Amino acid sequence: MADNGLPFELGVDAHEAIQALTRAIRAEADGKELRKDLAKNMRAALAPAAAEAKSKIMSMASAGPGTAPGLRSSIARKIRPEVKLGGRWSGARVKAFKTKNIRHFPNAPKRTNRARGWRHLVYGRADSWVTQHGKTDWFDHAMEGIGPNAKEAVEKAMEDMARRLAARIR
Repeated sequence: MADNGLPFELGVDAHEAIQALTRAIRAEADGKELRKDLAKNMRAALAPAAAEAKSKIMSMASAGPGTAPGLRSSIARKIRPEVKLGGRWSGARVKAFKTKNIRHFPNAPKRTNRARGWRHLVYGRADSWVTQHGKTDWFDHAMEGIGPNAKEAVEKAMEDMARRLAARIR
């Protein structure tokens, strides 16, 4: 038992703490339900960070109206918190998933975030390429402001689960 009354120490490294917490949950009889609760609480803790990232991409300038589905709204729909407990990678993060069926541009979240932009053919012209720039570092800037708060919220969710497990042991 650690000094703080928990069955293990949480303050060392986030990755190790998540793995230790996952092992403790697996040892419990209803570990599957406890893991679901932990993952749900961790996703809820990251929801404000995901909302901030969605807000940043929606504030990117648009070149004008078009008939195709909106690139910004498609990227915003693909931003969500992701939590994995166990396996090769354990942790919690906000991720911008690929936009598979939008304008044949699956890497839109990554390309709109980078400073050098992306190249594409001009519609209707066979050999005319242009470089287009998005809102540079929109995802990175969104995480700068809210990232520390999100990390604290995820750690709090982990500590709450550890206390819940410790209370069951006693």
